[in-house]
Amino acid sequence: MTDAFGWGDAPAAAASAAVQVFPDVDAFVRGFLAPVYRREVSPRGESRWDPEWWRHPEAVARLEALHLAWEALRLEGATGMSVWWRDHADYHLAVLMGPTGPFARTSATTESGEPLPCAPRPEPDPTGAAS
Repeated sequence: MTDAFGWGDAPAAAASAAVQVFPDVDAFVRGFLAPVYRREVSPRGESRWDPEWWRHPEAVARLEALHLAWEALRLEGATGMSVWWRDHADYHLAVLMGPTGPFARTSATTESGEPLPCAPRPEPDPTGAAS
């Protein structure tokens, strides 16, 4: 059953989450995106990246969207991943890594062919206190 916005009910959403390859965006970035999307990055180059990508709200939102799209499109058969690369990854990563994107002022560098660097994401404080 779907609501007025076309979203499935909670059991359907829970079932689809159970078949995910990556349980969250952090696992997706570390386990797939960073090792596969290899670009030369530098503060003055065409591509920028922040190893602490999770500090940028826009980056988190776009990377979460990429993760969810990847999880859905990987199940689409022969062209699903091509659609993901063309319509999702290429677009969002160009925005994120471009000279005016959220990583524009970062100083990370990699050589061509190296995985994107990722710093450990801090665990949330269980008390909810800000650090």
